[in-house]
Amino acid sequence: MKKLGISASLRCALIVCGACGAALADSAAQAQGGAYLGPSAAVVSGDGRRLFVCLSDARQLAVVDLPDGSVIRKVPTPAEPAGLALSPDGRRVYVACAAAAGSVLEIDTASGQVIASLPAGHTATAPALSPDGKRLYVCNRFDHDVSVIDLEQRKELTRVAVAREPVAAAVSPDGRELWVANLLQAGPGNRYGVLSGAAVVTVVDTRTFETAHIRLITGSTSARGIAFTPDGKYVLLAHVLARYHLPTTQVDLGWMNDNALTVIDVRRREVLNTVLLDGIWDGAANPWGVACTADGRWICVSHAGTHELSVIDAPVLLSALEQLPLVAFSNAAFFDGSSSGYTRISNGEDLVNAPGFLAGFRQRVKLPGVGPRGLATFGSQVYVVEYFTDSIAAVALCGEKDAAVHSIPLGPKPQWDSVRRGEMLFHDGRICRRGWQSCATCHPDGRADALNWDLLNDGEGNPKNTKSLVLSHLTPPSMASGVRATAEAAVRSGIKHILMSDRPEDEAAAIDAWLKSLAPLPSPFLVDGRPSPAADRGQRLFNSDKLGCANCHPAPLYTDLKAYDVGSRGELDDRAAFDTPTLVEVWRTAPYMHDGRYTTIEQLLTEGKHGRAHQLSAEQLADLVQFVLSL
Repeated sequence: MKKLGISASLRCALIVCGACGAALADSAAQAQGGAYLGPSAAVVSGDGRRLFVCLSDARQLAVVDLPDGSVIRKVPTPAEPAGLALSPDGRRVYVACAAAAGSVLEIDTASGQVIASLPAGHTATAPALSPDGKRLYVCNRFDHDVSVIDLEQRKELTRVAVAREPVAAAVSPDGRELWVANLLQAGPGNRYGVLSGAAVVTVVDTRTFETAHIRLITGSTSARGIAFTPDGKYVLLAHVLARYHLPTTQVDLGWMNDNALTVIDVRRREVLNTVLLDGIWDGAANPWGVACTADGRWICVSHAGTHELSVIDAPVLLSALEQLPLVAFSNAAFFDGSSSGYTRISNGEDLVNAPGFLAGFRQRVKLPGVGPRGLATFGSQVYVVEYFTDSIAAVALCGEKDAAVHSIPLGPKPQWDSVRRGEMLFHDGRICRRGWQSCATCHPDGRADALNWDLLNDGEGNPKNTKSLVLSHLTPPSMASGVRATAEAAVRSGIKHILMSDRPEDEAAAIDAWLKSLAPLPSPFLVDGRPSPAADRGQRLFNSDKLGCANCHPAPLYTDLKAYDVGSRGELDDRAAFDTPTLVEVWRTAPYMHDGRYTTIEQLLTEGKHGRAHQLSAEQLADLVQFVLSL
């Protein structure tokens, strides 16, 4: 995801970044000036003659003529376009604009004129239309909710709370349910077994707005794509499957991360099974978009890390999953997260531990561009947007034959500077041994996956919570234990010991350049871009001698770069003092402490031996929490 609210974020970044301000300004200028297009999502018109594409970096909607691929129109958007939906009659396209004050543009498809701008929430993304075209659902990523908009009245009816960071949504064919993919798990990071971390899918009843959550299997994270099969019987979810409970001794065979497709039975609201998209020896890093062709013949999944498209024979897969016996599980090894307490297994093995299961009825189609993300289908044609090469891969599905592929350029071939190249490498599974994962697998958007990992750089058996990489180069040392003196050292160690690869120094330097360019986003706890009165009161408490919070977390970085023993040592830890993290963007990085034991700042302050928050009244504590979350 690119930097949202450029001016506000840039001002904040210039305050905290000092010497890197020039690089940030250059990066922001490129984003606004259209040096890169950054196609991220697409939808095809009902007659197959037009393709509408979000150009995230250029802040435009592109209209592409098919089949020749010429760009016939570009419509400016006020912020990064982060998803789109086409009305059933094809006359309107709705584009979500991802800013702190998000919105949705209603655009006339014939003229390209903006008809209306509909307000939405923080980082509006992934709009989904009801089948009758009367209602629009918009994921508000950092408000953790969904806007329900009546399109006839052009009015928001309500907000529906989901779990954490909704980034994709799909409406059932009958319009009665909205299924929402939540990017990250929302619980603590230090639990294992049946209580361990997993993302959930939120199901919304579109008549009553009541919700239910379907827990995915343990380790499910970065759920970026969701779709119904045409008959409405199944929901398909593309996501990463993290083996975070294992020591990171190898990457082969999905030891650290697998890449998965979960199939959910809609009627029973149960996980039917989770199938690995990886081969036996070669990973399929970072699944992103998922779609099923209208005839139900093919399931397609884009792989942003290995620059491929998986094309799966849907009837064969679904038939195989339905025929597997349903047995009760008796231990955590078979826990699938459904409420029933059952999972389907084959010959004593659950499919989630079976790389290569798809062999024989799945094609791995190599795409011509780099960074495939969203995809759209029309008949037997699949269009996959390629983020880093400003292109679209047009894939013709040819039955039992290999798919035919050609490239549609959306503009001149981009010339990557070091920052852009670093962003590409950070998301590129090809720099990992056999393509199992990328840096972005554990650090989506340069942040954190909300899981604990045993990285072995401070010994074995003491997992630590993943840290965000925002401001990491300005806040040494790296890692919770401070075992890497600088972020530069951590980047190179990660390439060698996590990606299990030996790469040229210029690649690590480019990754450094991109990480230095990351600017914190405006907090969703700000009011019209400013701290609330409660946060202002909390800031005074934060800086007071009574509490002394600013002693260890001084502005502007909100860390003194030192390690302290704050009573957080656990039974698995070989030390008591841990690095003081920055509080900038802490609203985004739960769970908290080195072992992820706390899910909220309030819980950290009241349950942990952390500062003098126990001296505060309930009102003062609430004010302090508001300030910290506003940073």
